[in-house]
Amino acid sequence: MAILEDAFKGNVVTAVAIGIGVVVLRPIIVPIVRPFFKAVLKTGLVAYDQGRVAVAELGEGYGDLMAEARAEMSAGNGRAGPAETAEPAARRPAPKASTSRDADQKK
Repeated sequence: MAILEDAFKGNVVTAVAIGIGVVVLRPIIVPIVRPFFKAVLKTGLVAYDQGRVAVAELGEGYGDLMAEARAEMSAGNGRAGPAETAEPAARRPAPKASTSRDADQKK
């Protein structure tokens, strides 16, 4: 921007030459540059639409997660107890099996 300001400052001939050059070259440059700008706009629109879809899916996933959490909280007594943890069954301690010796001791 400073280059154009410096070009237009003290030298009127340079400013007039740039103005005439723009008027003369416009019919040549516009048909070449227009498809490029159109492609950039199309790309921007596609990216915008994909972003909207991604945000909508993220919101939907968040809503589903909240609904699941509320359903788990309302099941049973209204609180999440130890049996309602998200710990996999493989990590939970196995219940102790009673042996015949334990049964004999209880008698």
